[in-house]
Amino acid sequence: MLKFNLMTKQNSVKFTIGQIIHHKMFDYRGVVVDVDPVFNSTEEWYEKVALSRPPKDKPWYYVLVDGATHQTYVAEKNLEDDKSAKHIDHPLVGEFFNGVKDGIYVMRQRSN
Repeated sequence: MLKFNLMTKQNSVKFTIGQIIHHKMFDYRGVVVDVDPVFNSTEEWYEKVALSRPPKDKPWYYVLVDGATHQTYVAEKNLEDDKSAKHIDHPLVGEFFNGVKDGIYVMRQRSN
């Protein structure tokens, strides 16, 4: 289930669903499939995985990783816009999107 919320009283997001990003620290590309306006996982996960200790009060993104089969949860501070214009190779791209328009993946309409 997507928890899409682009703005809160405190934060606005830098990246949108369907946008292709680049991870600055780990040098991978991916496409955003969901956004949390603030960190929304467990303290245990944060302590174990978020080793650079990015801020919890800023946006975090769910990203399908290019050339892989997994999804990541990434703090906004570690991301930048990807200018390569290359498509994302991930088996779930078709589950979330039904094409690309102007360099942004177009969200697939979900039926209830």
